[in-house]
Amino acid sequence: MDAMNRCTLILALLLAPLAALHAADAPRPAAARPNLVFVFSDQQSFDMLGCAGNKDIVTPNLDKFAAEGVRFNHCISNSPVCTPFRGMLLTGQHPLRSGAFCNDIQIVPGEGRYFAEVLRDAGYACGYFGKWHLYGGDRNRPIPAGPYRYGFDQTFLTNNCTELFDDKRAYYWDENGRKQLYGEWEPYAQMRQAGKFIEDRKSKPFALFLSWHTPHNWDGEFGYNAPADLLALYNREKLTLRPNVQDTPLVRAMYQGHMALCTSVDRAFGELMAKLRELKLDQNTIVVFTSDHGDLLLSHGYRGNKGRPERESIRVPFLIRWPHALKPRTSELLVGSLDIMPTLLGMMKLNIPATCQGRNLSEEIFKAKDDAVESVPLFLFPWQWRGVYTRRYTYTFDLPGGVNIYGQKARFACLYDHQNDPHEMKNLIDAQEQKAVREKLHAQTLAWMGKFGDTGMNFRELMEQVMVKEDIRRGMNGSMTSNTSGQGRLMGRPEDILSGKSK
Repeated sequence: MDAMNRCTLILALLLAPLAALHAADAPRPAAARPNLVFVFSDQQSFDMLGCAGNKDIVTPNLDKFAAEGVRFNHCISNSPVCTPFRGMLLTGQHPLRSGAFCNDIQIVPGEGRYFAEVLRDAGYACGYFGKWHLYGGDRNRPIPAGPYRYGFDQTFLTNNCTELFDDKRAYYWDENGRKQLYGEWEPYAQMRQAGKFIEDRKSKPFALFLSWHTPHNWDGEFGYNAPADLLALYNREKLTLRPNVQDTPLVRAMYQGHMALCTSVDRAFGELMAKLRELKLDQNTIVVFTSDHGDLLLSHGYRGNKGRPERESIRVPFLIRWPHALKPRTSELLVGSLDIMPTLLGMMKLNIPATCQGRNLSEEIFKAKDDAVESVPLFLFPWQWRGVYTRRYTYTFDLPGGVNIYGQKARFACLYDHQNDPHEMKNLIDAQEQKAVREKLHAQTLAWMGKFGDTGMNFRELMEQVMVKEDIRRGMNGSMTSNTSGQGRLMGRPEDILSGKSK
Protein backbone atom coordinates (compact mmCIF):
# COMPACT_ATOMS: atom_id res chain seq x y z
CA MET A 1 0.00 0.00 0.00
CA ASP A 2 1.52 3.34 -1.05
CA ALA A 3 1.80 6.33 1.29
CA MET A 4 -1.25 8.12 -0.10
CA ASN A 5 -3.52 5.09 0.37
CA ARG A 6 -2.19 4.55 3.90
CA CYS A 7 -3.04 8.17 4.77
CA THR A 8 -6.54 7.80 3.31
CA LEU A 9 -7.16 4.64 5.34
CA ILE A 10 -5.89 6.23 8.58
CA LEU A 11 -8.05 9.32 7.99
CA ALA A 12 -11.13 7.15 7.35
CA LEU A 13 -10.55 5.22 10.58
CA LEU A 14 -10.17 8.44 12.57
CA LEU A 15 -13.33 9.99 11.13
CA ALA A 16 -15.51 6.87 11.43
CA PRO A 17 -16.62 7.50 15.07
CA LEU A 18 -17.46 11.12 14.24
CA ALA A 19 -19.51 10.05 11.21
CA ALA A 20 -21.36 7.51 13.33
CA LEU A 21 -22.14 10.18 15.90
CA HIS A 22 -23.61 12.48 13.25
CA ALA A 23 -25.62 9.60 11.80
CA ALA A 24 -27.14 8.89 15.21
CA ASP A 25 -28.19 12.53 15.59
CA ALA A 26 -29.64 12.82 12.08
CA PRO A 27 -33.40 12.37 11.55
CA ARG A 28 -34.46 8.81 10.86
CA PRO A 29 -35.38 8.08 7.25
CA ALA A 30 -39.12 8.33 6.63
CA ALA A 31 -39.45 4.57 6.19
CA ALA A 32 -38.20 3.98 9.76
CA ARG A 33 -40.79 6.26 11.38
CA PRO A 34 -43.79 4.38 12.77
CA ASN A 35 -47.17 4.76 11.13
CA LEU A 36 -50.24 5.22 13.32
CA VAL A 37 -53.58 3.47 12.86
CA PHE A 38 -56.07 4.58 15.50
CA VAL A 39 -59.37 2.67 15.47
CA PHE A 40 -62.24 3.35 17.82
CA SER A 41 -65.75 1.99 18.04
CA ASP A 42 -68.69 3.79 19.62
CA GLN A 43 -70.28 2.70 22.87
CA GLN A 44 -68.35 -0.56 23.45
CA SER A 45 -67.60 -1.41 27.07
CA PHE A 46 -64.37 -3.03 28.21
CA ASP A 47 -66.14 -6.36 28.80
CA MET A 48 -67.43 -6.72 25.23
CA LEU A 49 -64.37 -8.59 23.96
CA GLY A 50 -63.46 -12.24 24.27
CA CYS A 51 -59.97 -11.33 25.52
CA ALA A 52 -61.61 -9.52 28.46
CA GLY A 53 -63.23 -12.76 29.61
CA ASN A 54 -66.55 -12.59 27.76
CA LYS A 55 -67.20 -16.19 26.72
CA ASP A 56 -70.23 -15.40 24.54
CA ILE A 57 -69.01 -12.61 22.29
CA VAL A 58 -67.41 -13.44 18.93
CA THR A 59 -64.34 -11.19 18.51
CA PRO A 60 -61.53 -13.48 17.28
CA ASN A 61 -59.60 -10.78 15.40
CA LEU A 62 -59.45 -8.36 18.30
CA ASP A 63 -58.64 -11.21 20.69
CA LYS A 64 -55.68 -12.22 18.49
CA PHE A 65 -54.63 -8.57 18.24
CA ALA A 66 -54.75 -8.21 22.06
CA ALA A 67 -52.52 -11.27 22.46
CA GLU A 68 -49.93 -9.65 20.19
CA GLY A 69 -49.84 -6.30 21.98
CA VAL A 70 -50.56 -4.56 25.27
CA ARG A 71 -54.09 -4.86 26.67
CA PHE A 72 -54.96 -2.28 29.33
CA ASN A 73 -57.36 -3.32 32.07
CA HIS A 74 -58.06 0.23 33.19
CA CYS A 75 -58.69 2.61 30.31
CA ILE A 76 -61.21 5.22 31.42
CA SER A 77 -63.38 7.54 29.37
CA ASN A 78 -62.94 10.66 31.51
CA SER A 79 -66.26 12.08 30.31
CA PRO A 80 -68.27 9.14 28.92
CA VAL A 81 -70.21 10.84 26.12
CA CYS A 82 -69.40 11.06 22.38
CA THR A 83 -68.29 14.65 21.73
CA PRO A 84 -66.35 15.10 25.01
CA PHE A 85 -64.31 11.95 24.32
CA ARG A 86 -63.57 12.94 20.73
CA GLY A 87 -62.61 16.42 21.83
CA MET A 88 -60.12 15.07 24.38
CA LEU A 89 -58.72 12.51 21.92
CA LEU A 90 -57.99 15.02 19.16
CA THR A 91 -56.91 17.97 21.32
CA GLY A 92 -55.37 16.46 24.48
CA GLN A 93 -57.31 19.15 26.32
CA HIS A 94 -59.92 19.28 29.05
CA PRO A 95 -63.39 20.34 27.80
CA LEU A 96 -63.09 23.73 29.47
CA ARG A 97 -60.13 24.44 27.18
CA SER A 98 -61.27 22.84 23.91
CA GLY A 99 -64.98 23.45 24.40
CA ALA A 100 -66.07 19.81 24.10
CA PHE A 101 -68.10 19.80 27.33
CA CYS A 102 -71.25 18.19 25.87
CA ASN A 103 -72.51 16.65 22.64
CA ASP A 104 -73.00 18.75 19.51
CA ILE A 105 -70.47 21.46 20.35
CA GLN A 106 -68.25 22.95 17.65
CA ILE A 107 -64.94 22.98 19.51
CA VAL A 108 -62.46 25.79 18.96
CA PRO A 109 -59.75 25.48 16.26
CA GLY A 110 -56.37 24.16 17.35
CA GLU A 111 -53.97 26.65 15.75
CA GLY A 112 -51.48 23.86 15.07
CA ARG A 113 -51.66 22.21 18.50
CA TYR A 114 -54.16 19.40 17.96
CA PHE A 115 -53.30 15.74 17.35
CA ALA A 116 -53.59 15.64 13.56
CA GLU A 117 -52.02 19.07 13.23
CA VAL A 118 -48.91 17.86 15.05
CA LEU A 119 -48.79 14.73 12.89
CA ARG A 120 -49.32 16.73 9.70
CA ASP A 121 -46.58 19.19 10.58
CA ALA A 122 -44.22 16.29 11.29
CA GLY A 123 -44.68 15.04 7.73
CA TYR A 124 -47.44 12.46 8.23
CA ALA A 125 -50.21 11.98 5.69
CA CYS A 126 -53.39 12.13 7.80
CA GLY A 127 -56.70 10.48 7.03
CA TYR A 128 -60.00 10.38 8.92
CA PHE A 129 -62.91 8.04 8.20
CA GLY A 130 -66.27 7.54 9.92
CA LYS A 131 -68.14 9.32 12.68
CA TRP A 132 -66.95 12.84 13.55
CA HIS A 133 -69.49 14.48 15.92
CA LEU A 134 -67.29 17.53 16.47
CA TYR A 135 -68.89 20.05 14.13
CA GLY A 136 -71.70 20.90 16.52
CA GLY A 137 -75.40 21.61 16.00
CA ASP A 138 -76.97 20.16 12.86
CA ARG A 139 -75.56 16.67 12.41
CA ASN A 140 -76.72 16.26 8.82
CA ARG A 141 -74.13 18.42 7.10
CA PRO A 142 -70.57 18.08 5.80
CA ILE A 143 -67.55 19.55 7.56
CA PRO A 144 -65.89 22.12 5.28
CA ALA A 145 -62.16 22.05 4.63
CA GLY A 146 -60.26 24.32 6.99
CA PRO A 147 -59.73 24.84 10.72
CA TYR A 148 -62.74 22.77 11.81
CA ARG A 149 -61.17 19.58 10.48
CA TYR A 150 -58.45 20.09 13.11
CA GLY A 151 -55.54 18.97 10.93
CA PHE A 152 -57.13 16.32 8.72
CA ASP A 153 -56.46 18.37 5.60
CA GLN A 154 -55.64 15.53 3.22
CA THR A 155 -58.24 12.75 3.35
CA PHE A 156 -61.45 13.31 5.27
CA LEU A 157 -64.49 11.10 4.61
CA THR A 158 -67.09 11.31 7.36
CA ASN A 159 -70.85 11.26 7.93
CA ASN A 160 -70.49 13.68 10.85
CA CYS A 161 -73.04 11.92 13.08
CA THR A 162 -75.76 9.56 11.91
CA GLU A 163 -77.38 6.33 13.04
CA LEU A 164 -77.98 4.88 9.56
CA PHE A 165 -75.58 1.95 9.30
CA ASP A 166 -77.29 -0.43 6.83
CA ASP A 167 -76.37 -0.99 3.19
CA LYS A 168 -79.38 0.95 1.86
CA ARG A 169 -79.00 4.18 3.84
CA ALA A 170 -75.46 4.48 5.27
CA TYR A 171 -73.67 7.46 3.75
CA TYR A 172 -70.67 9.79 3.93
CA TRP A 173 -69.77 13.23 2.63
CA ASP A 174 -67.17 13.18 -0.13
CA GLU A 175 -64.38 15.73 -0.57
CA ASN A 176 -66.73 17.96 -2.57
CA GLY A 177 -69.35 18.06 0.17
CA ARG A 178 -71.73 15.69 -1.62
CA LYS A 179 -73.58 12.92 0.18
CA GLN A 180 -72.62 9.46 -1.10
CA LEU A 181 -74.12 6.07 -0.20
CA TYR A 182 -71.72 3.35 0.94
CA GLY A 183 -73.81 0.56 -0.55
CA GLU A 184 -72.85 -1.88 2.19
CA TRP A 185 -72.77 -2.24 5.97
CA GLU A 186 -71.10 0.92 7.23
CA PRO A 187 -68.05 -0.49 9.13
CA TYR A 188 -67.11 -2.71 6.18
CA ALA A 189 -67.30 0.20 3.72
CA GLN A 190 -65.27 2.48 5.99
CA MET A 191 -62.65 -0.23 6.38
CA ARG A 192 -62.28 -0.38 2.60
CA GLN A 193 -61.85 3.39 2.41
CA ALA A 194 -59.20 3.19 5.13
CA GLY A 195 -57.48 0.27 3.37
CA LYS A 196 -57.22 2.27 0.15
CA PHE A 197 -55.75 5.20 2.09
CA ILE A 198 -53.07 2.89 3.52
CA GLU A 199 -52.26 1.38 0.13
CA ASP A 200 -51.98 4.78 -1.55
CA ARG A 201 -49.58 6.07 1.14
CA LYS A 202 -47.61 2.95 2.01
CA SER A 203 -44.28 4.50 0.97
CA LYS A 204 -44.36 7.40 3.46
CA PRO A 205 -45.44 7.83 7.09
CA PHE A 206 -49.20 8.01 7.57
CA ALA A 207 -51.65 8.46 10.42
CA LEU A 208 -55.09 6.97 9.99
CA PHE A 209 -58.07 7.53 12.31
CA LEU A 210 -61.03 5.21 11.79
CA SER A 211 -64.16 5.90 13.84
CA TRP A 212 -66.86 3.22 13.67
CA HIS A 213 -70.33 4.19 14.90
CA THR A 214 -71.22 0.61 15.82
CA PRO A 215 -72.01 -0.92 18.29
CA HIS A 216 -73.87 2.28 19.21
CA ASN A 217 -77.60 1.52 19.36
CA TRP A 218 -79.40 2.45 16.17
CA ASP A 219 -82.90 2.29 14.69
CA GLY A 220 -83.42 -1.46 14.55
CA GLU A 221 -85.36 -3.77 16.86
CA PHE A 222 -85.03 -2.44 20.44
CA GLY A 223 -82.41 -0.06 19.04
CA TYR A 224 -79.79 -2.81 18.49
CA ASN A 225 -80.16 -4.38 15.07
CA ALA A 226 -77.35 -5.88 12.99
CA PRO A 227 -76.82 -7.90 9.80
CA ALA A 228 -78.76 -11.16 9.88
CA ASP A 229 -75.67 -13.37 9.60
CA LEU A 230 -74.20 -11.78 12.72
CA LEU A 231 -77.43 -11.94 14.73
CA ALA A 232 -77.55 -15.66 13.90
CA LEU A 233 -74.27 -16.16 15.80
CA TYR A 234 -76.03 -15.43 19.10
CA ASN A 235 -78.81 -17.36 20.77
CA ARG A 236 -80.30 -14.67 22.99
CA GLU A 237 -81.75 -17.22 25.40
CA LYS A 238 -78.30 -18.64 26.17
CA LEU A 239 -76.35 -15.42 26.57
CA THR A 240 -74.67 -14.75 29.91
CA LEU A 241 -75.93 -11.44 31.28
CA ARG A 242 -74.02 -9.09 33.55
CA PRO A 243 -74.86 -9.87 37.20
CA ASN A 244 -76.10 -6.30 37.71
CA VAL A 245 -78.90 -6.41 35.12
CA GLN A 246 -82.43 -7.79 35.37
CA ASP A 247 -83.06 -10.76 33.09
CA THR A 248 -85.90 -9.73 30.75
CA PRO A 249 -86.72 -10.42 27.05
CA LEU A 250 -85.84 -6.79 26.26
CA VAL A 251 -82.40 -7.08 27.86
CA ARG A 252 -81.68 -10.34 26.02
CA ALA A 253 -82.68 -8.78 22.70
CA MET A 254 -80.39 -5.83 23.41
CA TYR A 255 -77.49 -8.11 24.30
CA GLN A 256 -77.93 -10.13 21.11
CA GLY A 257 -78.03 -7.04 18.90
CA HIS A 258 -75.19 -5.29 20.70
CA MET A 259 -72.90 -8.31 20.55
CA ALA A 260 -73.66 -8.81 16.86
CA LEU A 261 -72.69 -5.18 16.24
CA CYS A 262 -69.44 -5.78 18.15
CA THR A 263 -68.75 -8.74 15.87
CA SER A 264 -69.20 -6.52 12.80
CA VAL A 265 -66.51 -4.24 14.23
CA ASP A 266 -64.26 -7.25 14.82
CA ARG A 267 -64.65 -8.47 11.24
CA ALA A 268 -63.85 -5.06 9.79
CA PHE A 269 -60.85 -4.75 12.11
CA GLY A 270 -59.58 -8.15 10.98
CA GLU A 271 -59.64 -7.01 7.35
CA LEU A 272 -57.78 -3.84 8.26
CA MET A 273 -55.00 -5.82 9.94
CA ALA A 274 -54.86 -8.15 6.92
CA LYS A 275 -54.25 -5.11 4.72
CA LEU A 276 -51.33 -3.99 6.90
CA ARG A 277 -49.82 -7.48 6.77
CA GLU A 278 -50.32 -7.70 3.01
CA LEU A 279 -48.39 -4.46 2.56
CA LYS A 280 -45.75 -5.55 5.10
CA LEU A 281 -46.53 -2.55 7.30
CA ASP A 282 -47.73 -4.35 10.42
CA GLN A 283 -44.37 -4.52 12.23
CA ASN A 284 -43.64 -0.79 12.42
CA THR A 285 -47.19 0.55 12.61
CA ILE A 286 -48.64 1.50 15.99
CA VAL A 287 -52.19 0.16 15.91
CA VAL A 288 -54.62 1.18 18.64
CA PHE A 289 -58.13 -0.08 19.32
CA THR A 290 -60.44 1.56 21.85
CA SER A 291 -63.94 3.03 22.23
CA ASP A 292 -65.31 6.43 23.20
CA HIS A 293 -67.36 5.09 26.13
CA GLY A 294 -69.32 2.02 27.13
CA ASP A 295 -72.95 0.90 27.07
CA LEU A 296 -74.85 0.08 30.24
CA LEU A 297 -77.33 -2.18 28.42
CA LEU A 298 -79.75 -1.52 31.31
CA SER A 299 -77.23 -2.48 34.00
CA HIS A 300 -78.27 -1.20 37.44
CA GLY A 301 -81.70 -0.49 35.94
CA TYR A 302 -80.52 2.73 34.27
CA ARG A 303 -82.28 3.54 31.01
CA GLY A 304 -79.50 5.72 29.62
CA ASN A 305 -76.66 4.00 27.79
CA LYS A 306 -73.82 6.21 29.02
CA GLY A 307 -72.95 9.35 30.94
CA ARG A 308 -72.85 7.56 34.29
CA PRO A 309 -69.84 6.72 36.51
CA GLU A 310 -70.53 2.96 36.61
CA ARG A 311 -67.88 0.77 35.01
CA GLU A 312 -70.04 -0.28 32.04
CA SER A 313 -70.15 3.41 31.06
CA ILE A 314 -66.60 4.60 31.78
CA ARG A 315 -64.31 1.57 31.21
CA VAL A 316 -63.42 0.86 27.58
CA PRO A 317 -61.09 -1.47 25.68
CA PHE A 318 -57.60 -0.12 25.04
CA LEU A 319 -55.26 -2.28 22.98
CA ILE A 320 -51.91 -1.21 21.48
CA ARG A 321 -49.83 -3.34 19.12
CA TRP A 322 -46.37 -2.28 17.92
CA PRO A 323 -44.11 -5.31 17.42
CA HIS A 324 -41.15 -3.02 16.73
CA ALA A 325 -41.17 -1.73 20.32
CA LEU A 326 -43.79 -3.39 22.55
CA LYS A 327 -43.82 -6.88 24.02
CA PRO A 328 -47.24 -8.51 24.50
CA ARG A 329 -48.67 -8.25 28.01
CA THR A 330 -51.65 -7.16 30.10
CA SER A 331 -51.22 -3.79 31.79
CA GLU A 332 -52.76 -2.45 35.00
CA LEU A 333 -51.69 1.12 34.22
CA LEU A 334 -54.47 3.70 34.55
CA VAL A 335 -55.05 5.56 31.27
CA GLY A 336 -57.65 8.26 30.61
CA SER A 337 -58.97 9.78 27.40
CA LEU A 338 -56.93 12.92 28.06
CA ASP A 339 -53.72 10.86 28.09
CA ILE A 340 -54.10 9.25 24.67
CA MET A 341 -52.81 12.08 22.45
CA PRO A 342 -49.69 12.96 24.49
CA THR A 343 -48.90 9.28 25.09
CA LEU A 344 -49.01 8.31 21.42
CA LEU A 345 -47.03 11.38 20.40
CA GLY A 346 -44.52 10.44 23.07
CA MET A 347 -44.26 6.90 21.72
CA MET A 348 -43.68 8.32 18.24
CA LYS A 349 -41.08 10.79 19.62
CA LEU A 350 -43.00 13.76 18.24
CA ASN A 351 -43.56 17.18 19.76
CA ILE A 352 -46.22 17.29 22.49
CA PRO A 353 -47.85 20.74 22.55
CA ALA A 354 -47.72 22.59 25.85
CA THR A 355 -51.50 22.96 25.60
CA CYS A 356 -51.94 19.22 26.20
CA GLN A 357 -53.40 18.61 29.66
CA GLY A 358 -53.16 14.83 29.67
CA ARG A 359 -50.13 12.80 30.71
CA ASN A 360 -47.47 11.37 28.42
CA LEU A 361 -47.42 7.76 29.62
CA SER A 362 -45.15 6.44 26.88
CA GLU A 363 -42.21 5.65 29.17
CA GLU A 364 -44.52 4.01 31.71
CA ILE A 365 -45.82 1.78 28.93
CA PHE A 366 -42.39 0.98 27.49
CA LYS A 367 -40.99 0.18 30.96
CA ALA A 368 -44.16 -1.53 32.31
CA LYS A 369 -44.51 0.88 35.24
CA ASP A 370 -48.10 -0.08 35.94
CA ASP A 371 -48.29 1.66 39.34
CA ALA A 372 -47.25 5.07 38.00
CA VAL A 373 -50.76 6.59 38.00
CA GLU A 374 -52.86 6.79 41.16
CA SER A 375 -56.12 8.21 39.81
CA VAL A 376 -57.94 9.32 36.68
CA PRO A 377 -60.36 12.29 36.77
CA LEU A 378 -64.05 11.85 35.95
CA PHE A 379 -66.39 14.65 34.95
CA LEU A 380 -69.73 15.02 33.22
CA PHE A 381 -70.80 18.61 32.71
CA PRO A 382 -74.41 18.15 31.50
CA TRP A 383 -75.20 15.77 34.37
CA GLN A 384 -73.31 17.84 36.94
CA TRP A 385 -71.05 15.27 38.60
CA ARG A 386 -67.29 14.97 39.21
CA GLY A 387 -65.09 12.22 40.60
CA VAL A 388 -62.07 9.95 40.28
CA TYR A 389 -61.31 6.39 39.27
CA THR A 390 -58.56 4.33 40.93
CA ARG A 391 -57.73 0.65 40.59
CA ARG A 392 -59.59 0.04 43.86
CA TYR A 393 -62.46 2.57 43.78
CA THR A 394 -64.79 4.71 41.73
CA TYR A 395 -65.94 7.85 43.55
CA THR A 396 -68.23 10.64 42.33
CA PHE A 397 -70.20 13.45 43.91
CA ASP A 398 -73.07 15.63 42.72
CA LEU A 399 -72.37 19.34 42.47
CA PRO A 400 -74.20 21.31 45.19
CA GLY A 401 -77.58 22.62 44.07
CA GLY A 402 -77.04 21.26 40.58
CA VAL A 403 -79.58 19.81 38.19
CA ASN A 404 -78.94 17.63 35.20
CA ILE A 405 -79.21 18.51 31.54
CA TYR A 406 -82.99 17.99 31.66
CA GLY A 407 -83.54 20.39 34.52
CA GLN A 408 -84.04 17.53 36.97
CA LYS A 409 -82.33 16.76 40.26
CA ALA A 410 -80.56 13.45 39.74
CA ARG A 411 -78.19 11.53 41.98
CA PHE A 412 -74.95 10.26 40.51
CA ALA A 413 -72.92 10.19 43.72
CA CYS A 414 -71.27 6.82 44.25
CA LEU A 415 -68.47 4.92 45.93
CA TYR A 416 -67.76 1.47 44.52
CA ASP A 417 -65.12 -0.94 45.79
CA HIS A 418 -63.81 -2.81 42.73
CA GLN A 419 -61.93 -5.35 44.82
CA ASN A 420 -64.86 -6.55 46.91
CA ASP A 421 -67.66 -5.63 44.53
CA PRO A 422 -66.42 -5.96 40.91
CA HIS A 423 -69.89 -5.52 39.43
CA GLU A 424 -70.63 -2.44 41.55
CA MET A 425 -73.81 -3.80 43.06
CA LYS A 426 -73.41 -1.98 46.39
CA ASN A 427 -73.07 1.79 46.49
CA LEU A 428 -71.03 2.72 49.59
CA ILE A 429 -71.46 6.48 49.27
CA ASP A 430 -73.39 6.68 52.56
CA ALA A 431 -71.49 3.95 54.43
CA GLN A 432 -70.04 5.41 57.65
CA GLU A 433 -67.13 2.95 57.67
CA GLN A 434 -65.97 4.36 54.30
CA LYS A 435 -65.70 7.96 55.48
CA ALA A 436 -61.89 8.07 55.32
CA VAL A 437 -61.89 6.62 51.81
CA ARG A 438 -64.50 9.14 50.67
CA GLU A 439 -62.55 12.05 52.08
CA LYS A 440 -59.34 10.95 50.38
CA LEU A 441 -61.02 10.46 47.02
CA HIS A 442 -62.95 13.70 47.36
CA ALA A 443 -59.67 15.56 47.94
CA GLN A 444 -58.23 13.95 44.82
CA THR A 445 -61.31 15.02 42.85
CA LEU A 446 -60.98 18.62 44.01
CA ALA A 447 -57.29 18.59 43.10
CA TRP A 448 -58.13 17.47 39.56
CA MET A 449 -60.84 20.13 39.29
CA GLY A 450 -58.33 22.74 40.39
CA LYS A 451 -55.83 21.59 37.78
CA PHE A 452 -58.37 22.21 35.03
CA GLY A 453 -59.87 25.40 36.45
CA ASP A 454 -63.19 23.63 36.99
CA THR A 455 -65.17 25.54 39.63
CA GLY A 456 -68.21 23.30 39.34
CA MET A 457 -70.25 25.97 37.59
CA ASN A 458 -73.88 25.07 36.92
CA PHE A 459 -74.17 23.59 33.43
CA ARG A 460 -76.90 25.93 32.28
CA GLU A 461 -74.90 28.93 33.46
CA LEU A 462 -71.85 27.56 31.62
CA MET A 463 -73.81 27.32 28.37
CA GLU A 464 -75.21 30.81 28.80
CA GLN A 465 -71.74 32.26 29.23
CA VAL A 466 -69.79 30.48 26.49
CA MET A 467 -72.23 29.49 23.71
CA VAL A 468 -73.72 31.57 20.92
CA LYS A 469 -77.24 32.26 22.20
CA GLU A 470 -79.19 31.03 19.14
CA ASP A 471 -77.33 27.72 19.27
CA ILE A 472 -78.75 26.85 22.71
CA ARG A 473 -81.92 24.77 22.88
CA ARG A 474 -84.11 25.56 25.88
CA GLY A 475 -86.77 23.19 27.20
CA MET A 476 -89.98 24.03 29.00
CA ASN A 477 -88.72 22.50 32.26
CA GLY A 478 -85.58 24.62 32.33
CA SER A 479 -83.44 22.09 30.49
CA MET A 480 -80.72 23.30 28.17
CA THR A 481 -78.68 21.55 25.47
CA SER A 482 -76.84 22.39 22.28
CA ASN A 483 -79.40 23.05 19.56
CA THR A 484 -79.09 20.29 16.94
CA SER A 485 -80.82 22.51 14.40
CA GLY A 486 -78.18 25.19 14.99
CA GLN A 487 -74.41 25.18 14.63
CA GLY A 488 -73.17 24.43 18.16
CA ARG A 489 -70.93 27.50 18.17
CA LEU A 490 -68.88 28.80 21.07
CA MET A 491 -68.11 32.48 21.61
CA GLY A 492 -64.50 31.54 22.31
CA ARG A 493 -62.39 29.20 24.39
CA PRO A 494 -64.46 28.51 27.55
CA GLU A 495 -61.59 28.89 30.03
CA ASP A 496 -60.68 32.26 28.51
CA ILE A 497 -64.25 33.52 28.63
CA LEU A 498 -64.75 32.35 32.22
CA SER A 499 -61.47 33.87 33.39
CA GLY A 500 -62.12 37.18 31.63
CA LYS A 501 -59.23 36.77 29.18
CA SER A 502 -61.60 36.75 26.23
CA LYS A 503 -64.14 39.54 25.73
